[in-house]
Amino acid sequence: PGARQGGGGLGQSITGIVRMAVIWYFASKFFGPKRPAEPGVLTSNLFQKGEPLDMWMYLSENEKFNDFSNEDALIWHEANIPYAVWGPTSTRTHSLTYYPSEALKHNGSLYAHVYFARSGYPVDPTDPEYEQKSTFGRTHSVVAFLRKSKAGKKKSLLGDSKESEEQPPPKENKESEDKDEGPVEYI
Repeated sequence: PGARQGGGGLGQSITGIVRMAVIWYFASKFFGPKRPAEPGVLTSNLFQKGEPLDMWMYLSENEKFNDFSNEDALIWHEANIPYAVWGPTSTRTHSLTYYPSEALKHNGSLYAHVYFARSGYPVDPTDPEYEQKSTFGRTHSVVAFLRKSKAGKKKSLLGDSKESEEQPPPKENKESEDKDEGPVEYI
């Protein structure tokens, strides 16, 4: 009467199998390979190599730009730039003297908004001839804020130094900003 019977019969075997199946299901969900949400789609450039593009560059204190009719904000316009043609004739330069506003002088931000469009197409989305697939652009921050370095003062806690040693502020490395790695070409 006090002895346990060995084996639990068919019920315990089925319970064990179901338990293992549930553990396997959750383990495969959490640790299994992720399936892509959509099948892979081939992409290609919208512009052909050598296709002429027009460029507009605007300066603004706003990160989002939509004042395309403001001639004062337009600082550079260049027409018929060949797309993805790299050579000595494809380099463009422009010099500008900019007088900052009072807001910019007091820790404001300045952004360059550069837009490209197929020659003859506008970049202004409110223009009736605007085509979204014929234009692209990017916003770049012109002003980079860097912390002011402070001269480090050190005192010797062990010695009887009467003067604190001043160290000059560390020099900033501007070489990394000046390097031009050249354009990246996607075909």
